[in-house]
Amino acid sequence: MKVDRHGKAKILTPEEIELVFYEGLKNDRDRAIFAICLYTACRINECVTLRTTDVYYRLEQVRPEIIFRKGNTKGKLGTRCIPVIEDLRLMLLNYYPSPRTWFFFPGVGKTGHLSPDSASRILRKACNKVGVQGVSTHSFRRTSLTLMSNEGIPLRIIQEVSGHRSLAELQKYLEVSPDQVRGAVSALSMLSPVKKSWFPDTPIEKKKSPQKTNFSSSTELEND
Repeated sequence: MKVDRHGKAKILTPEEIELVFYEGLKNDRDRAIFAICLYTACRINECVTLRTTDVYYRLEQVRPEIIFRKGNTKGKLGTRCIPVIEDLRLMLLNYYPSPRTWFFFPGVGKTGHLSPDSASRILRKACNKVGVQGVSTHSFRRTSLTLMSNEGIPLRIIQEVSGHRSLAELQKYLEVSPDQVRGAVSALSMLSPVKKSWFPDTPIEKKKSPQKTNFSSSTELEND
């Protein structure tokens, strides 16, 4: 978790996401910014440099994929096209720059684009308002990638979404919870060579001695 802007960005819970979006962020534009970060796992610079045509065909018609252009990605490795799921589409429909601008999130005076620092200030103010600590713009990216990993999605596929140069770089983003560590260690019990009945506190049922037959009595009765 980040403290005074140091450390890793916090992984958000569903409850914290709801708090930030609906009680912290104050308008549809701000919710659209961080919805894109959450539902595409993009970096904040990739988000604020989106062109309107990267998100919309035209007014009220969201593209089926958001286009993150190579020139705006970290390392400029390649253009990524990320599918727009229904949750994101509904949030995007609530926001459209008016009048239409080149950049989807225009800067002050409708010139250029909103800066990453401005987006960070917006998020910081929203989180302070609802009492969620340790959050940065990178929290949405880490939360999304960790969730996909926890759901068992192969890392190679997650890498296509995240745009990381290597799987090693991607793995640095993924959060491992104490419960996951305990579960992993507990799974080792299946390897144990120890039989449970060998433990001293395990009660061992004593075998009953077979009853002796009194053959002499039996013989006497037959003779009678």
